[in-house]
Amino acid sequence: MSTRFVNVDRDTPMMMPPSLQEWLPDGHLAYFVVETVAELPLQGFRVNTRGTGHAQFPPSMMLALLVYNYAVGRMSSRQIEKATYEDVASRYICGGDAHPDHDTICTFRRGNGALFEESFVRVLEYAREMGVLSRRGGVAVDGTKIAANASKHSAVSHGRAGEMVEVLKGEVRELVALAEKADREAVTETLKVPEEIARREARRLKLEEARRVIEARHKEKTAEKQRDFEEKQAERAARRERGEKVRGPEPQPPPAEPDAKDQYNFTDPESRIMKAGNGGHFEQAYNARAAVDTEGSMLILGGYVTDAPNDKRQLKPAVESVPEAVRETTHVLADTGYHSDAAVASVEADGGPTVYAAVEKTGHHRTVGDLLAQPAPEEPPPGLSGVDLMRHRLRTASGCAAYKKRKETVEPVFGIVKAAMGFRRFLLRGLRKVNLEWSIVRLAYNFRRLATLLTAKKGPDCVPTAPQLA
Repeated sequence: MSTRFVNVDRDTPMMMPPSLQEWLPDGHLAYFVVETVAELPLQGFRVNTRGTGHAQFPPSMMLALLVYNYAVGRMSSRQIEKATYEDVASRYICGGDAHPDHDTICTFRRGNGALFEESFVRVLEYAREMGVLSRRGGVAVDGTKIAANASKHSAVSHGRAGEMVEVLKGEVRELVALAEKADREAVTETLKVPEEIARREARRLKLEEARRVIEARHKEKTAEKQRDFEEKQAERAARRERGEKVRGPEPQPPPAEPDAKDQYNFTDPESRIMKAGNGGHFEQAYNARAAVDTEGSMLILGGYVTDAPNDKRQLKPAVESVPEAVRETTHVLADTGYHSDAAVASVEADGGPTVYAAVEKTGHHRTVGDLLAQPAPEEPPPGLSGVDLMRHRLRTASGCAAYKKRKETVEPVFGIVKAAMGFRRFLLRGLRKVNLEWSIVRLAYNFRRLATLLTAKKGPDCVPTAPQLA
């Protein structure tokens, strides 16, 4: 019996024009993105008002194109432009014949931060209307390091910048002396002295500016560290007054001068050198934050990007990043980096959400004793410190059940963003622009997640569709 093969015919022209819908399988993410974006109000977009006379691409098409490509791991404007020719789903989103170039895509991305934030809120409101997101509930907050669009090798330290400034000043003096000698004597010209002086002067000005920025940052950090120092001193003094034994070295006030290793990056000055991974290496990066629903949807409810390398003083901003129109937050889950008595008190003030924040790092190994049922702790005795009160709260049955959801929600979200969506480096530069790009990433993730939730809710044979506005 002879082997039969499928006939592959690339030469016969199609008798009827093809339908792009027939080239994508049922339930494809592109269908859901297009249908959902079509329901968005899209009132915050910007258009070209220069009056060139050319027809402009519809904002709904541009937004759908960006969201879909970010969701599948295609972030570069040049790659997205190429996809409008080569990727069937992108061609479907653009209607087959529209091909915005990379400059148009990049301009739309840079100029529509308000549109992305508006769409982010509206998609979450749709999720609530479709019954996959509750109005009240908890959020888990955390951050992850995302590499900046800058190299570590384009940075200079405070100490090195000072050394180079003195070297350049010395070289300028040598060049001036050569120029004066050339004025007095007939000297064979081997270099262009004015150009060399100008080059060194420009470099010196940049290095001096780098030192000024590092010193200004240090002054800001010193104010925060001074508050931390005073809080630790007050806490230790209060424990001594209660007769408790205080262990560990005494806290030290922050240094008045910046460290010689504090750095400034010339490519993206607003990025920072940060510990990445498990702290084994450093990256030129930003710290991207997310507040994730803990009630089952795993949708991102809020977030932002900061240049702070750690989580100190980020608890309240992370909670406030969740729009009130989206979620009435009842409790907040955070790891030990977010905890401080002042931060917890600030969030819980005036009837705010209850905070469950770890006060110490624990191992992942569970002993036999951990597997056995533990008796509920008694009511906390009066006079406990904020750390001890939080430790007691986490030992209660409700506290254990709530905090267990932290690593089951926010940490997998970062894994999906980095591994499945492939977003590991910002393309834009500067804190304002990386916040804009992070809003697109959060929006794209929510589209992916919402399509999955609707498919699971309605059954695997049901194509997820967008909600209809009332």
